[in-house]
Amino acid sequence: MDKVFIRELRVDTVIGVYDWERKIQQTVVLDIEMAWDNRRAAATDDLSKALDYNAVSQRLMAYIKSTQFQLIETLAEQCSDILLNEFFVPWLRLRLSKPGAVPEAATVGLVIERGDNAAKSKC
Repeated sequence: MDKVFIRELRVDTVIGVYDWERKIQQTVVLDIEMAWDNRRAAATDDLSKALDYNAVSQRLMAYIKSTQFQLIETLAEQCSDILLNEFFVPWLRLRLSKPGAVPEAATVGLVIERGDNAAKSKC
């Protein structure tokens, strides 16, 4: 199985548990790997057979901008649900970072993997 990826997708949103965080927008950064069989798209040169990374990016950006979660864990789960259920991605690895959350660190965040383990093993 092939992988389609999106690196450093930056989105401003309201996120955080502290009162001051609820009053400002902060940047979250996503790195996403998605399992996808690219052979049909390559054979036909047809975007409709590909995983459209622009469509994925636009959907996630619109969603994230519209949310106001407290935890990045919740945001990561919701984004993975969109990818699995709307784009029919069989497996994904999503890294979500929140730069500046800890002043002494360049960034903090989490990595989740969701989907079919069989798809992952083919990647």
